[in-house]
Amino acid sequence: MSNKNQQLIELGLKNWNSISWDLSSPQLVEIALSRGEGKLASNGALLVTTGSRTGRSPKDRFIVEEPSSKDNIAWGKINVPMSEEKFDHLFNKIQSYFQKKDLFAQDVYVGQHPQYRKRVRVVSELAWAALFARTLFVRPSNLEEVANHQPDFTILHAPMLHADPALDGTNSEVFVVIHLGRKLVLIGGTQYGGEIKKSIFSIMNYLLPLQGVFPMHCSANVGKDGDTALFFGLSGTGKTSLSADPERRLIGDDEHGWGDDGIFNFEGGCYAKTIRLSAEKEPQIYNAIRFGSIAENVIFDDYTRVIDYDSDEITENTRATYPVEHIDNVLIPGIGGHPRNIMFLAADAFGVLPPIAKLTPEMAMYHFMSGFTSKLAGTEAGITEPEATFSECFGAPFMPLPATRYAELLGQKMEKHHSDVWLVNTGWSGGPYGVGERMDIRLTRAMIKAALNGQLREVEFEPHPIFKVLVPKSCPEVPSEVLNPRNTWEDKSAYDRKAAELAKLFQKNFEKFSDVPAAIKEAEPVIPS
Repeated sequence: MSNKNQQLIELGLKNWNSISWDLSSPQLVEIALSRGEGKLASNGALLVTTGSRTGRSPKDRFIVEEPSSKDNIAWGKINVPMSEEKFDHLFNKIQSYFQKKDLFAQDVYVGQHPQYRKRVRVVSELAWAALFARTLFVRPSNLEEVANHQPDFTILHAPMLHADPALDGTNSEVFVVIHLGRKLVLIGGTQYGGEIKKSIFSIMNYLLPLQGVFPMHCSANVGKDGDTALFFGLSGTGKTSLSADPERRLIGDDEHGWGDDGIFNFEGGCYAKTIRLSAEKEPQIYNAIRFGSIAENVIFDDYTRVIDYDSDEITENTRATYPVEHIDNVLIPGIGGHPRNIMFLAADAFGVLPPIAKLTPEMAMYHFMSGFTSKLAGTEAGITEPEATFSECFGAPFMPLPATRYAELLGQKMEKHHSDVWLVNTGWSGGPYGVGERMDIRLTRAMIKAALNGQLREVEFEPHPIFKVLVPKSCPEVPSEVLNPRNTWEDKSAYDRKAAELAKLFQKNFEKFSDVPAAIKEAEPVIPS
């Protein structure tokens, strides 16, 4: 019996029908197809559907309240506690369920930086879930690493096993439970691949600050001169699309750490939204989706197997997972220097924020702690159209520690390394959702390019009368009337009312941060009399 099999037996898993360890991507694709788990697209990607859950299930995520971590966690509506007793009940349920099953295990890493990486084991009943883990996380570089892999954390992935809320103490048939003390994650009742990814992200967000490293929900790239840029934002705000810049090298598309020697990617792959993806607007992502990739919940022609990226028949939150090396100009390993520029991306469904604005350090802290954006359709269960939201640190669903802990780390890093910070509205212009239009990604790219290459340092800025952020009066390759959002509205008084409405939401949300320094509080939007 292999050492790895013995480790699973010691974990309480036994009597499985078969277990396939660390299969290659082609092997996993073959098995997934033979088992009817998916179909093959014309571009070579594996096509899968995830059932009733096509986005994350935040109301079904729990952290076990246990001695080693309970005093550190910011308990509440996001970090919901679960007792050890209920965890053991679900754990026993998975142990029983895995008996007589064909299982697929992948040993991978999270974290490109050797000093901070963690070893992860994913055990699933689905071959395509093992492929997801292999594609998204950092793969071992040689067979010796594979053979000697001793997991720091293990994910037991049983998507076809549904919980019974009355018996199991869950909120629905879905459960995503993190036990930091026992280094285990239990996932059941949902096939959505993002739950695997985000559970490990949450664990890194707990562990890294204890080492003085700032974990970030952001993408990152680097220019020809070695200048690193970060792109913060929730799902659907454009992190993946905007960081995949043909003129810059990609470090990573979603999750990074910022340590004493610079930044590093957590992953070895990308998990991109594909709704309305086109070769013209996003050629790098479009071409990255090929053999070895997974496309979730997309519509395709049954005969030609050509994907229809414009269709939202199943969900708005269509996704593709692909290895980072599928991006032509990716930086491997995903490690970069200290960021010169930081972008806060907000998909503003109100249509009132400027498309780009510079932030003072105090404004940067205010907007980081606020984390304003709009939840886009499909990214979470129950979201069918854009909905204004505030997500602390641009990633509250994945942040186990208090928001102030992450904000302190950001402030220290910005001050030490003199980073410029920008607020970028990738949402609506000319009116709110339903009236205006989504900002053209080509214009957003032009504004970000001007910020990154220093051209915006040469222009004049003026403070926005309500949001106070510093709005450039001109920008190369961008019509000047676009820069002031009020100019894009036909009804200027309607703009004023909508802007005041959003400012009030900012103020209401920030009331929970009663003990922040006065300078940060001063960055708050004002409501005109």
